Amino acid sequence: MRKLIVWNVVTLDGCFEGEKPWDLSFHSLVWGPELEAQSLAQLREADMLVFGKKTYQGMAEYWQKAEDEGEVAPLMNSIAKVVCSATLETAEWNNTTIVRDAVSELARLKEEADRPMYVFGSGKLAESLLNAGLIDEIRLCIAPTILGRGRRLFTEGYATRNLELLESRALSNGGVILRYRVKN
Repeated sequence: MRKLIVWNVVTLDGCFEGEKPWDLSFHSLVWGPELEAQSLAQLREADMLVFGKKTYQGMAEYWQKAEDEGEVAPLMNSIAKVVCSATLETAEWNNTTIVRDAVSELARLKEEADRPMYVFGSGKLAESLLNAGLIDEIRLCIAPTILGRGRRLFTEGYATRNLELLESRALSNGGVILRYRVKN
């Protein structure tokens, strides 16, 4: 069975996006050779990427045009992708499937293979999947900053979940990678 893994870069105060959509300027605080290696390892092990509509649209716009991104762009563009949306009509990004009922479809997809699926960004989708008991692991890179305002990854909509720490690793630039298994 596939694992479903949430991966996000967040600030110390839990924001995965600034006050405006796609305000990810804090990512530059942690991006470097160590996080690039982590990102490449995750993409190589992944069987599929999962997005909500807004994250999908932003990622598609960026990665389809990306240049000078080393190995990351070819991996992002070639891997199978699922966009969970009740309203999106077409998905132009290579290897993308639109899913209308995220919970039932992702539960089905988890059964079909053994390599992991990753949810990038997609706060509302991650909340729905975690509340449905479908998330197996949460991986976060904590950026050493406090935004004070922005879009938080974990909001009041989340059901209580206990976690087991699998890994904590400090990056030389002050970031910290945390891996947690979700106890259901």
